[in-house]
This record gives sequence, C-alpha cells and structure tokens, in this order.
Amino acid sequence: MTFHREGTATLLLVLALGLGLNGALYFWTPTWVFSLGLLAHVVLVGLIVNFFRMPNRKMPLIEAHEILCPSDGKVVVIEKVHEPEWFQDERIQISVFMSPLNVHAQWAPMTGKVLAAKYHPGKYLVAWHPKSSTENERTTHVIEGSKGTVMFRQIAGAVARRICWYIKDGDDVNAGDEVGFIKFGSRIDVFLPLDSEVCVELNQKVTGRQTVLARLPK
Repeated sequence: MTFHREGTATLLLVLALGLGLNGALYFWTPTWVFSLGLLAHVVLVGLIVNFFRMPNRKMPLIEAHEILCPSDGKVVVIEKVHEPEWFQDERIQISVFMSPLNVHAQWAPMTGKVLAAKYHPGKYLVAWHPKSSTENERTTHVIEGSKGTVMFRQIAGAVARRICWYIKDGDDVNAGDEVGFIKFGSRIDVFLPLDSEVCVELNQKVTGRQTVLARLPK
C-alpha cells in the first residue's frame, strides 16, 4: 500500500493548516479545546491518507476477451442504453459507484490502443443521478483491443471537483495499467457490445484491477 501522488498537495495543505491552527489553540485556548482540535486534525489526516491510498494489487491472469473492472466500488447500473457519443448505437452499460471510502484510482480494463481520451466540463450532479453520465464533468476513454472496443467514462460527483487521467489518443495500454484518479466521490461507466457476457450483478462490490466485469464475444 502506498500514498497516491494526486493526494500530496492536499495532505501537505492540511498538515500545514493543522499545524498553524493547533499552535494557536495551544497558546490561546484551554487544554481541552486544544486536545479536541488536535484529535480532529489527526482524524482528518487519517481520512485523507485513507482516501488517497494506492493498493499494490497483483493482477490476475486474464484472457484477451475478458474486461477488468476499472475501479473499486459497487455496481449500480446494468442496462442496455443508446450510446450517442462514440458508438452511436446500443450498448450494455455497467456503472460502478465509488463512495469516499473506496480507492479512487482507475485502471485500464483491457489491453489495446487508445482511440479517444477526451475531457468534458460539466455539472456536479450526485453520481447516481441518471443524467450524471452525460451532464457532469467527465472524461471519455475508448480502447480498441484484439476482441473488440470498449468505452469507459470517469464521472465527477457532487463532491468531486477534479478528474485526473494519464492516457491520450494513440497510446498503447495494457490491462491493469493505471489510467486515472478521481478526487472525492464519483462513478465509472463502462460501455460494452450487446453480445458481451456480464460477469457481475447489481449491488455487487467490485475491485479495480481484480474483478472481471464482462467477457467480450470470442
């Protein structure tokens, strides 16, 4: 387990502010007030360290047609939808909701070439809102593999205010490569061919880089 680089600035800011505030409390307030302030600061630092944790996960052996879950969280949507941005046809959409307690890194769901990596500014509706997939701040990533093409979106939630992504058009990625990070509560949508075999169920807890989300037709 390591600390993700996206959290370094946040952690340093909280440590600095806490040091200054607790110093003032120590000199200008009763001992019990200082103790409460110090406890609150320790809890806040612990929450930040927990949020930006980066697990060292050994990727399972998978076949070319198997799609890894790109993120930790809980499956909140499995349905057939019309996808208008890239495929412009019907696809299976699987959505994974991340609570603030989940690991918020994202990993490539398959090996292949990045056909698109686009950022879209937008709203900050709650991540489980149906319109968050098309109206919230988000990215769109399309990867073409040997068995088919898969699209996934990083979607900011009501609390999230920054999406980070590390891939660009034309990149080659391997399944399990780290491709992004979303700060403070969010969602991932994955779009698959209609004849894919879905390997998860609604409300199932999934693990990024570990859980097989689906299998593309061979």
